[in-house]
Amino acid sequence: MGGGDLPVRVIVVMGVAGCGKTTVGRLLASRLGVDYAEGDDFHTPANVRKMADGTPLTDADRRPWLKAIESWITGRLESGRPAVVACSALKRAYREMLGLGRPGVALVYLNADRTTLEARLHQRPGHFFRANMLAGQFADLEPPTRDEALWVDAGNPLPEIVAEITEGMARRYPPAG
Repeated sequence: MGGGDLPVRVIVVMGVAGCGKTTVGRLLASRLGVDYAEGDDFHTPANVRKMADGTPLTDADRRPWLKAIESWITGRLESGRPAVVACSALKRAYREMLGLGRPGVALVYLNADRTTLEARLHQRPGHFFRANMLAGQFADLEPPTRDEALWVDAGNPLPEIVAEITEGMARRYPPAG
């Protein structure tokens, strides 16, 4: 299945830290033959420093980050170049800032339990996000409804996750014609 096979132009892979957004997003983009963008790369240097110091970001800190990702998504829609982007998008307000729900954009929610995520985060040495910040992410998490997003169990093996997403997207957004 190529990226042009779906009416969806941008797939946003969301969830809390450690759910596998980056890994799944890269694998999904590769499988679809489209570009991939890492949401963390849109953070300001000040935000990265705060997180590296163990300081949770505020909504005000996140605003420029979300605006940068929204601009990137808009550019993809306008250019017709399909892509996948990983972004935590924890709150409904964040997803609204990203412009999710507009035509051409689909949301995948990687759902995982806290124990699994804590174990994964402890295995990521050198990453700016600290495992002790996970509680804050769960406190902020406003899961999308199943109508808003394709829910996928992030505890499944990676090949199953990617297959579930591609099959789920094909069911939700069948090719026109």
